Formats: sequence, structure tokens, C-alpha cells
Amino acid sequence: MNPLRRHWTLDPAVAFLNHGSYGACPAEVLARQAELRARLEREPVRFFQDELEPGLDRARAALGALLGADPEGLALLPNATTGVNTALRSFPLAAGDELLVTDHAYNACRQALEEVAAAARARVVVAAVPFPIESPDQIADALLRAVTPRTRLALIDHVTSPTALVFPVERLVPELRARGVETLVDGAHAPGMLPLAVDRLGAAYYAGNCHKWLCAPKGAGFLWVRPDLRAATRPLVVSHGRNSPRTDRSRFRLEFDWTGTADPTAFLCLPDALRFLQGLFPGGFEELYRRNHEAAVAAQGILCRSLGLAAPCPPAMLGSMASVPLPDGDAEALHEALFEQGFELPIFPWPAAGKRVLRVSLPAYAAVDEVERLASSPAARSLRSGP
Repeated sequence: MNPLRRHWTLDPAVAFLNHGSYGACPAEVLARQAELRARLEREPVRFFQDELEPGLDRARAALGALLGADPEGLALLPNATTGVNTALRSFPLAAGDELLVTDHAYNACRQALEEVAAAARARVVVAAVPFPIESPDQIADALLRAVTPRTRLALIDHVTSPTALVFPVERLVPELRARGVETLVDGAHAPGMLPLAVDRLGAAYYAGNCHKWLCAPKGAGFLWVRPDLRAATRPLVVSHGRNSPRTDRSRFRLEFDWTGTADPTAFLCLPDALRFLQGLFPGGFEELYRRNHEAAVAAQGILCRSLGLAAPCPPAMLGSMASVPLPDGDAEALHEALFEQGFELPIFPWPAAGKRVLRVSLPAYAAVDEVERLASSPAARSLRSGP
């Protein structure tokens, strides 16, 4: 077992290879959250009125430094899905407009796209991206071919959920904008997995999670908004910030920082989570990114050799996760069979290829030998002789 696993409270009887779905928070960060919750409950009024705002400012500053993002443009939200919904409902659409997405998009965000399109009598256009895939050029070609004079906004994953592909957003955002198309990047998996420079990216919006690869408590996510769009971007819940007389903060800050009473401790723990991850390896986040990427590439190789497959994507298109295609079959039944044999990982239906995909996550606490054991498990061995 990886010695770093001692920092997490995960069940030692399970090889946890599904960090990508919900993340996992280290014990010391959970202890910090418990301390903050106790402080809140000792004196709720003083906590919310005096301590919350400076605590959120510290959280935004720490997060912004890691993301390469102006903290003033960061709205702290429960998760990336809330961020995507917020951006979509703030973006002006008219009847006949087109919204562009790929068939690798996360279902929750795809449904938000469909909802706002239906309300505006706009149209969702889906670009088909192959998997297996040979090059990022295939992603760019699929998206750019789908652009028409009516395309207003593209929803693009930075790291796809089912197929674990890193999309070339640094190329796509400027090429789309040159064609008059704004971009909403679903970066749910990217923070803590990839080095980011959100300000320089130039997207209209960038939504992300902190509970996944940044290992913050559940309920910590964000939406970054480009400066020219902040005044028009509104929270999903309208509260006191709408008519606050304060002039020491932007309307964007006032509206997003308070949408009603809730437990803010997941946000307030962000500096602690970032310090924890920074200290895991001597090289800090750069070494963390490199270690996790190398582990994901190794895991892909192990699984492909075991299943008799060619690599479904180049190593450069992986972050800290890897997916491999499987023969068609019951995804849930395979998931349960693997869990009974001691492995927690997702199996996704992949209708585009008439198959399933198996995804493994390799955070700092995971070990490549867990993937070797997975590949030799009875449930995995049975796949090689499948149709």
C-alpha cells in the first residue's frame, strides 16, 4: 500500500481507484473543518458577521494563486455543476442561437445546456469526438467544423469525465473566440491535476471543483468569470448583495459571497488543503502533477496489456486518470463485481462506440500496483475473452 494513504481515512480493505468521482479529503483537513464548524457554532453571529468575509478572501487568494486567476473574478460555489449553471443562466441567448458541446461532456452539464437552450429556443449542437483517439487535433477539428454563424457559446471539458482525456483548451479557446464564439470551460477535474493559467486562457467562464484533485472538503467549487462579463453574471440565488449599499466591494463580490446561511467551512479550508498538497512532495504541486501523470500513464499501459488493447490515447492527453474501452455489457454489474473483489472504480456506458469504458484515478495516495492487482482480478480477466 502507498505510504501516503495514511493521510486519508479511506477503507483499507478497498483499492480506491475512483478519486475522480468525488475526491477524498485528508484527515488533517477534515480536522480543520471540524474546528471551524465548532467555532461557528460557539458564536454563529460573530462568525458570519466578522470572520466569514476575511476567511473567504483568504480562500480566494490562495485558490487564485494556484489557478493563475484574479481572485476578484472567483465566485466560490458548491461545485462545478453550479458554476456551469450559473454561467449558462447569465449568458444572453436568443431564439435560433446555437450552443456547442462534445459527446464527451459531463451529463449534468449537458442537461443544464439543454435546459437553457430550450428556454431560449436555441439549439444544442453536439460535436462527435472519437475514442479511442490519436491526437488532440481530432478534438479541435470536430469542434471547429461544428461552428456556424449562429454559434454563440461552446461548453468544453478541460478533462473529460468518462474518457479522462485532456482537451487542448489553450488552443480551442482563442480559435473559437476568433470565430465569434465564447467558451465556458468545465474544469471539474483540472485544478490539482494540471498546471493552470486561467486568466491567460481567455475563456468567458471557467468552472471547477476543489473537492476532487485539490482534496478540499465536499462543497467547495468555483466559477471564474472574465472581467468584461462579471457585471452581467449573477448568482442562481439572489440575496442581500443585490441592493447592498457597500462600495468597498464589487457587486460581483457582494452578490456571490452571501446567498443565504450555509456551512462555509469547505471554502475556508481551501488554504489548508492547498498547503497539505504542496507539502506532500519536495517539488510541491509540480512534482505532484508529474507523479500523478506518470502513474496514470503506467496504469493505462497495464490495463491495455492485460486486455490486449492498443493505447486509446497518447500519454500527453492524460492527466491523473486513464480510461480504457471495454467490450459491450452491463456496466453496473461489472462495477459491482469489481467492488466485491476489492476495487472501487467507475464503469461508464459509452454508446458512441457501443461499448463501456473503465476509468482509474491515480492521486498521490494510490499505487500502480493496485492497478496491477485490478488487471489480474477475476472480473478483469474475464473481459479479455469477451466479445
